Amino acid sequence: MIRINHLTKTYGKARGITDLTLHVPEGSCFGFIGPNGAGKSTTIRTLLGLLSPTAGSAKLMGLDCVRERNAILAQVGYMPSEAMLYPDMRVSEVIRLSAGLRKKDCKAQAAALCEALELDTKKRIRELSLGNRKKVSIVCAMQHRPQLYILDEPTSGLDPLVQRAFWSELDQRRKEGATVFLSSHVLYEVQRYCDRAAIIREGRLLVEDTTQALDIENKFFDYYEGRLGQ
Repeated sequence: MIRINHLTKTYGKARGITDLTLHVPEGSCFGFIGPNGAGKSTTIRTLLGLLSPTAGSAKLMGLDCVRERNAILAQVGYMPSEAMLYPDMRVSEVIRLSAGLRKKDCKAQAAALCEALELDTKKRIRELSLGNRKKVSIVCAMQHRPQLYILDEPTSGLDPLVQRAFWSELDQRRKEGATVFLSSHVLYEVQRYCDRAAIIREGRLLVEDTTQALDIENKFFDYYEGRLGQ
């Protein structure tokens, strides 16, 4: 579903990602982990064509991330790490706008998601807490039922009950054949919900394997400090 081959993105002299190669199987839930500044968000934005790669290539659903960016953005369910939404719009208006950009009628799906997440659609974005803005972002990413979800820190700012509702819905989508690629700082979430994972440090891949083999919760710092996976 995702094929990343020797992907590099630099910002002048600054490091982004370097020679990254990953293949994400269809139907999997793939965790992408590392500390702030490791290159996770840069990778995601490059995959979506929001940043131009310096070298290498990537394909999502067989579509090239540079030449076919618009087709990718129309089909993928993308959730950025920060929910930057129009502050004067109501929640319902933002959700309709997101559906309209994809030319889809998502009313039923949006309503079900809003109910599950306990999201008040009448409020304006500027009135919402961080967690509730995150809920809006979840609905916008999921209401069109894509086959590929790319989620950047999806549960940060959510309370435990909403996290449970989110993972329950995402698990159901996976059972229906969807693929999930997500970045996270929450090791137990990756260990529990993902079947494969990769650890990145300073823009370079450290290790990639099944979560069972990696035992991320117990061994993450060993990988990160170079004691394993080299």
